[in-house]
Amino acid sequence: MVRMARVLALVFLMVFLGTAISLAGEKTYTLKFNTVAGPNQPQVKGLQVFASEVEKLSKGNIKVKIFHSGQLGNQQTQLTGVMRGTIDMTFTDPNALAQFDKRLGIFGAAYLFRDLGHMYRVMEGSVGAEYFDRLASERGVRPLDVWYLGTRQLNLRDKAVRTPEEMKGVKLRMPNSPQWIALGRALGANPTPLGFGEVYLALKTGVVDGQDNPLPTDKAQKFYEVTKYIVLTSHQIGMVWPSINEKLWQKMPEEYRGWIIEALRTARAHQNGIVLDGEASLVDEFENVHGMTIVRDPDREAFMRHALRSYREFEGDWGKGMYEKIQSSK
Repeated sequence: MVRMARVLALVFLMVFLGTAISLAGEKTYTLKFNTVAGPNQPQVKGLQVFASEVEKLSKGNIKVKIFHSGQLGNQQTQLTGVMRGTIDMTFTDPNALAQFDKRLGIFGAAYLFRDLGHMYRVMEGSVGAEYFDRLASERGVRPLDVWYLGTRQLNLRDKAVRTPEEMKGVKLRMPNSPQWIALGRALGANPTPLGFGEVYLALKTGVVDGQDNPLPTDKAQKFYEVTKYIVLTSHQIGMVWPSINEKLWQKMPEEYRGWIIEALRTARAHQNGIVLDGEASLVDEFENVHGMTIVRDPDREAFMRHALRSYREFEGDWGKGMYEKIQSSK
């Protein structure tokens, strides 16, 4: 009886050790991804695909918990959280990151990219790779992909404009960072810093006269309820970069990194598709369903000239001639 008990104990120990070795060889991660985007926005829908895909590819070894609407921090604190490692992942963007590396601000400049294809050729080429690697090594946050946020248009409460001169005195909501403020000035406006979650009420009460965002964002946040005009300036091809804490990234096994990249690419296709489909149909919806006035013929050349003059002060940060070099690149 005693001998049988010893045998059973040995078998139990072998099974336990075998399980422990297996668990030790199969690292698991639960990644916290914070975003200020609301649950109906394309980025969050893309994140849902990312979470599903990466869990499937990793056979459950990587899970992603999505915190939308800034549950773990606003646009500023979510970025510093990822840099410090208190948040694993977030969306970064060039204007927010420019406070840490002024050279990155160029990617948020008005009229830098000719079209979506041009943007991807630049950001997925040697130029983008150089900037991303430097950001990871110097600031501890690594962009892993580039998602199309949409082409930004002006959205105003009670004024139709066609030139940057007509934007004089317009209180245009901008995120609170130097590069976003510079974008507002490049459009001829009086930029007013305000958190994203405060924009709807600020438009409703007249604290600001307008805001700029891609059309799908305008719909998701119901800005059509508190504004009357959309001006199709197409002044910025917006992008966000799903990014991760660099120390965490370097600790991950190479196979795990591959799963994350693959899942992000699948999610990007889904998210980009939502944005592109929305942009194709929303002008008519805003006009015919929500009764907005669409200014289809602003003087974009005048806006471009104004932006170019406005950005001269940044040549010391971006590099002399870099703005024009990227604009004209193939």
